[in-house]
Amino acid sequence: MSEPTGTRPFAPFEWMLSLRYLRARRREGFISVIAGFSFLGILLGVATLIIVMAVMNGFRKELLDKILGLNGHLLIQPLDSPLTDYAAVAERISKVGGIKLAAPIVEGQALASSPFNASGVLVRGVRAADLNKLTSVATNLKQGTLEGFDQGQGVLIGKRLADQLTLRAGDNVTLVAPRGAVTPMGTTPRIKAYKVAGVFEIGMSEYDSAFVFMPLTEAQAYFNRAGDVTAIEVYTDAPDKIDLFRKLVSEAAQRSIFMIDWRQRNATFFNALQVERNVMFLILTLIVLVAALNIVSGLIMLVKDKSSDIAIMRTMGATQGSIMRIFLITGAAIGVVGTIMGFLAGVLVCKNIETIRQFISWMTSTELFSPELYFLSRLPADMDTGETTAVVVMALTLSLLATLYPSWRAARLDPVDALRYE
Repeated sequence: MSEPTGTRPFAPFEWMLSLRYLRARRREGFISVIAGFSFLGILLGVATLIIVMAVMNGFRKELLDKILGLNGHLLIQPLDSPLTDYAAVAERISKVGGIKLAAPIVEGQALASSPFNASGVLVRGVRAADLNKLTSVATNLKQGTLEGFDQGQGVLIGKRLADQLTLRAGDNVTLVAPRGAVTPMGTTPRIKAYKVAGVFEIGMSEYDSAFVFMPLTEAQAYFNRAGDVTAIEVYTDAPDKIDLFRKLVSEAAQRSIFMIDWRQRNATFFNALQVERNVMFLILTLIVLVAALNIVSGLIMLVKDKSSDIAIMRTMGATQGSIMRIFLITGAAIGVVGTIMGFLAGVLVCKNIETIRQFISWMTSTELFSPELYFLSRLPADMDTGETTAVVVMALTLSLLATLYPSWRAARLDPVDALRYE
């Protein structure tokens, strides 16, 4: 004898019973508590996953923008002979399609001092025309101007360095280089005072506290580079296609050069970020998994508690499919609503993460996001559509899978056995 098939799947009475089982009653209070914890677990798990992944993406994007905004995508250094022909080489490279800027630079370490403090700095000599094209600096001047940068003996310093040395545009900063003039007594340090022509703020503490920009000709004289440069920084419009640019730049240089791209210069840093991101995803996925297991335990207890109800419904003509769907809806409702609420909470936090950070810092009187430790002056969050979708789909899948066994167990319940001991 075949089972009755009078009702269609997911009929209104199935939804009604499922939602009724979700409501707390005195006798099923403990089951409702488990359901509540399952709901909260999924909500917090999904929200935390979305927030953490967005912050990790924000970190990578911000750091990549800051690092590649100041340092070139490709660094060219001489091999056989000094780069005395740097102007011609830079001109040829800048004509390659996709190259935004080829800037000859002179780099050296020095000690920057003022009457109030001193700090080690990296001095970078660069032409004014190239500095104007370096938008990360040119568009972020907080004090002073770039006008007449090549003519005068002024330098640009970072905002954090200016604060540390208590300097403003127009003040003098003294630079001390270890290698100066050669005398019969040996090499003496080179000490020279420069006017602060401007103060920039990139937003990355490591750069704002350590970089000093100097006119190229002045840097050549200061570091004893007679007519040559340390390297040529090349900026492209597509950092991800750097392998193609390496070949084109090598041909355009028309001399022996050694090239280092941005991936090699920052490989350890970005690999560490990627590993940390993957590990965080796996760890936080466990939160959602634990919440899904709570759904399993809650539903099994509910099935046990409702065994007589199931038996009566079966004797009244309810099919095994109907019973399975009733408990499937009950468990899935917890997972689906928890996932949706977690998604909304995650998006809300991501959109207001900097405001939340400032509020918590104010409430606790502590600095939650130290620029010296994390390199950035603000907490970034960049939500990736694909990743967020993956988190939501994963949570929904785990929630639905968690309901299958308890629902199947309810459907397989024998009405005779269930009613025998009632």
